[in-house]
Amino acid sequence: MMRMIRSDEGQEEAVTVRRSESSDARGIERLISPSSEAVFGHVSAITLLEKANLAVTLTNESEDVLAHASFFDFPSGDFMDGAQWEPFLHTHFTAERCTPVNTLFLHLFVAQPEFATASIKEIIRDTFHAVSELDFICLISTNSSAALEPALDQILKPLQRRTHSETQCCAFMCERTDQCEQLSVRRARVEDHDEVMLLFIDENTLLSTFNHHDFLLDTIQDQDEGNHAAVCETNQAIVGFMSISISIDVKMLQENYDLSQFEGFHTKPDQNVEDGSSSTQQQQSEAAGTANAFCVQLFLIDKNYENRSVDFLPYVFQQFPELNFCVVSVPSQTQEPVLLHDFVMVPQRESSTLNQDLYMFHRDALQGVTVRPAVRSDGDTVAALVQDLSLKEFLLQDLQRFYDSHSDTDGVPLQAFVAQVSGEVVGVVIIRDQQDIEYLRSHFNIENFIYFSHHGYDEHAQLLHFTFKPSLLHLSRHTLKEVLRLAHKSCLYLRRYQDLSQENFCLHHLDFVYERAVPVRPRPQIIYPLEELDINVPSTQVTQEKASFALSLISRKLTLEPKITVTTRIVMVGASDTGLSFLETLCFCPHLRFKHLTLVSTHGLHGKHSHEYCEFLTTSHAYSSTDLVHIPFHSCVRVVEGKMVAINRKYKHIRVSNGEKISYDFLVLCTGLQYRKPSLKTEEPKQPMRTIRSTFSNVLTINDLHDCRAAHQWLSENFVKQGGKAIIYGEGVDVLSSLQVLLSLGVSGSRIHLVLPGPSSSSWFPDPVLDKAVQSAMDGAQVQVHLLSDLDQMDHDQASQRLTSVTLTTGGEPLHLECGVFINLSNRGVDYDAFRAITESFLLFDHRLVINSRFLTNDPSIYAAGPLTRFSRLCGSVGRSHADYCSTEVGRDLATTLLSHFDPTLEQQAGAEPDVNARLLKYTQAKIQGGKLPGGFTFLHVTKPCEKHWTENTDKPQQQVVTGRADRGNYFCLTFDPYDTVQTITCLSLKPLPLCNYLSLYGKHRALLGLHDQGSVHDLYSFFRQKHFLPLFHDRFSDLEQELQLITQLKEAEGPSHSSLSEESCAAVRSITVNFLSYNKNLLPVFATPDQLINRNILQ
Repeated sequence: MMRMIRSDEGQEEAVTVRRSESSDARGIERLISPSSEAVFGHVSAITLLEKANLAVTLTNESEDVLAHASFFDFPSGDFMDGAQWEPFLHTHFTAERCTPVNTLFLHLFVAQPEFATASIKEIIRDTFHAVSELDFICLISTNSSAALEPALDQILKPLQRRTHSETQCCAFMCERTDQCEQLSVRRARVEDHDEVMLLFIDENTLLSTFNHHDFLLDTIQDQDEGNHAAVCETNQAIVGFMSISISIDVKMLQENYDLSQFEGFHTKPDQNVEDGSSSTQQQQSEAAGTANAFCVQLFLIDKNYENRSVDFLPYVFQQFPELNFCVVSVPSQTQEPVLLHDFVMVPQRESSTLNQDLYMFHRDALQGVTVRPAVRSDGDTVAALVQDLSLKEFLLQDLQRFYDSHSDTDGVPLQAFVAQVSGEVVGVVIIRDQQDIEYLRSHFNIENFIYFSHHGYDEHAQLLHFTFKPSLLHLSRHTLKEVLRLAHKSCLYLRRYQDLSQENFCLHHLDFVYERAVPVRPRPQIIYPLEELDINVPSTQVTQEKASFALSLISRKLTLEPKITVTTRIVMVGASDTGLSFLETLCFCPHLRFKHLTLVSTHGLHGKHSHEYCEFLTTSHAYSSTDLVHIPFHSCVRVVEGKMVAINRKYKHIRVSNGEKISYDFLVLCTGLQYRKPSLKTEEPKQPMRTIRSTFSNVLTINDLHDCRAAHQWLSENFVKQGGKAIIYGEGVDVLSSLQVLLSLGVSGSRIHLVLPGPSSSSWFPDPVLDKAVQSAMDGAQVQVHLLSDLDQMDHDQASQRLTSVTLTTGGEPLHLECGVFINLSNRGVDYDAFRAITESFLLFDHRLVINSRFLTNDPSIYAAGPLTRFSRLCGSVGRSHADYCSTEVGRDLATTLLSHFDPTLEQQAGAEPDVNARLLKYTQAKIQGGKLPGGFTFLHVTKPCEKHWTENTDKPQQQVVTGRADRGNYFCLTFDPYDTVQTITCLSLKPLPLCNYLSLYGKHRALLGLHDQGSVHDLYSFFRQKHFLPLFHDRFSDLEQELQLITQLKEAEGPSHSSLSEESCAAVRSITVNFLSYNKNLLPVFATPDQLINRNILQ
């Protein structure tokens, strides 16, 4: 929000105060003057931005930097250890009130001279508002003779010295009470009624479901020992109101929320039960105890003071000195008020259908948290804290190693810390120096969040163990900030593996860790041609194979940057590529934290199923089991196994086949299309096809990896060695993949019948030579192929409930086939249960679920996307649908659309619906299909989206570069569009394909690839193994392209006479390219950098 400030000369300027960005560095450097260096020393702006706990920049309407301030949790300079500043400051200065929780240190302030005074006031005020626990801002300068600039001198007051140490330094302090209006809390009075009523119009009203002033008047008048009302005021103006009560239905809360970690909101029951008491009475007494909580019934606060909402808490706990818990319940779709940032969300039971989120605050949290290194005497206390936790033995073992040698069994340094509240140990954190940081850097996009070169190798650490007392979990964010300071680290990494039971990390209550951590996306990896590179391969630290994991990062600059909590209940139905892409986008939002994401899928996430022997189906190469492990689903998404069988739009919940009811605020349907039970052709062509409802044990309908694994197991146990015929029935390349699986299992081709019902079933591939190669392989294996054959009759044995034979119609005499197993890959469409749930809830269905251009169905709370859907005829979609496009790209677009409801950084969609064709034209990502085919071929086909609908406004024909032969397994075809960019890649190979490398070719210009004509290359496989193609396969090559294209676009803007690059532009191109190769040296060691060339010349 823009605000006006006035310079010392009276000039007004509209400014914005915001958190600093890396792009501000140059503007900050320009503001550094000799006078600021005299106070703060020589500093690097980008280093400060990287490591400051809080950096604030003030900009004008033109985004020019007018002022900047960087705040750390330790003093500047190297005259003392940053982890030991507290005793130093308390010993030498009158600063005994300063603690690591309530104090920050100013490391730099710069400003345009005329706006310095106004700027520092705005920045200091906003800093106090942003950090609610902050009470003091200090400046310690080692140059005791340097005078503060006038602007700072008005804000910072010198601290009185207590000693005369050898360290020559001076200290200054700014207190919250001097810069911000003070709030006081008192008992509400009847005469406050009118002022409090004015707060109802504000949007920051918690539990405001009351529209009549009588309720408020009664609340104020009827105060007694169990009911209190309080107001918060400043300068005699009321800015907040809270009513509290001991009237809580604890039994209802216990039924709907897991209160086991919070003592059930009861005091511990009296264990001295009289002998005459019945066992039933004793159990009731033990279960009940005495209620130990009060609730907030109504809370209102002026938005200008919402960051001081916590000022109410000491007062309300004073009203109930015997109670320990303050409880708040809010509707799930409510934006989380600032007050609740200091509360702990209580887990809701899966059986609960309440549309309410429950939060609690424990009295002990008012005392604050202290973090210190663990000492040996903490051992018993820590053991008691973790006694009920899984994997506690690993934590205790590492704690003992820390006591003994400060290192683990491999000699890697360990550090252990404990968190204390009122002297009680409530948390323990153990970290280890990060030894494989180069692996993390090369496999994850950590450089999206940090400038790696500005962090020392010894400043990275891994979070090994973390546990905290549940009722005080919100204090863990201060604990993590303190751990980084005390350990002299700048980055902390958290790994989560697929199989949590095999981890040796004791990590519990991680929800609050993820509140400060950002999920880090994995990076596509270059497949290196090791033979060609010889000694120039990357180091083993980069190329070594490790168990897959999801990575999260906590850096210093994230410790005071809270996330936006989204409590809206979003239910995704279907683990299709579209649905997984949607969830992936939400999970990787660095500034949002989703509390209620649910995935309903027939077999859950297929990441837990191995891909071994699961190649019955072709793949889009979108979400392998490894890919899914890299996505933090475990921390964001609740997975429910089952099918959606009903939708209740009135009460906004769905019913799952396992009987569970799942409530939603937004329902997203992405079930995709499935192969369904086979249909029989009727004798009369006008009658619809009859669907077989019976389920036979030897009829295998395959739709996902779970089905693949089950089919493989059934075939191995009941068919491969028992004899009998196998019938594969269906269309598309999937039937060929399933055929190859049977052949790889050792099933003779003479036992296999391939039945292809469709008219286009004789052609599977874009090039007929591929069909011939696969057909030749099937002929060689003696597989029997039946074209244009429809299923007419299925006979089964009543006793065994197994299919025994089928009858096919082929236009001539019926064909009767014995059947040992029937693999069904036909009748692809909407799942029957999903279809029934959709139509019975009166969602518009016209062959597919009908949506508009914003993915909405005819219900504003229900979205849908993917092949399940088609566009409304009102959209004028010209026959297009999501099935024509890359499903992962559609899923990301769906997520972006839904994010507009929660993400304040996105502009709200408003106005008329955009044209659906305009939306579809934005989809540019390729559609991918790959798999194993008969003959041992590996198949890959990458094609332009919606190819059948595209028309080019040019007469220039498409061109191809084809090498190799399909029947020899070395076929490679690149198709270029009229603009000479790759639009189709087709491979048929007997060798494994470097998939990531080849996918990088899509969309690249022909000149970039060096393919000038058809005869210039004789083998594309060996051609792309050349080392000079490695930068093109790099995941950041597109960034390099954009920078270089910017230079050429500037030259084109100068006109035809400047078509060639000038010397200056050529130098810029060389500089950008060299910087790219130098910065990515870890992945591209084959290229010499300028430093290496200089060193080589020196040696020569």
